[in-house]
Amino acid sequence: QVHLAESGGGLVQPGGSLRLSCAASGFAFGYYSMSWYRQAPGKGRVVIAKISHMGYNTSYDDSVKDRFTISRDNTNNMVYLQMNSLKPEDTAVYFCFARVDFTDHWGQGTQVTVSS
Repeated sequence: QVHLAESGGGLVQPGGSLRLSCAASGFAFGYYSMSWYRQAPGKGRVVIAKISHMGYNTSYDDSVKDRFTISRDNTNNMVYLQMNSLKPEDTAVYFCFARVDFTDHWGQGTQVTVSS
């Protein structure tokens, strides 16, 4: 059974940094690309970063490009999102995502609040 568990969210001041982690289990992690989504209050869920199965290719939404970095550890079945220069508009619930065998899987989400 696929399971994704995010951690690392919290309250941070504008300009600060956070590192989100996602622990994956129940599937052959190293064979699948992974993504981070976020959902701001009153808005839909949007993809912000994606990493290929071996980690060689990454892509980012323009809103986070040059500030966020997605990475993965295929030995430990982990995916990370390093978030720098955080802005109030980055406030959202952040979700780890994997599409495994044509089925979408989400974690429970972790809240990130950027506020002074």
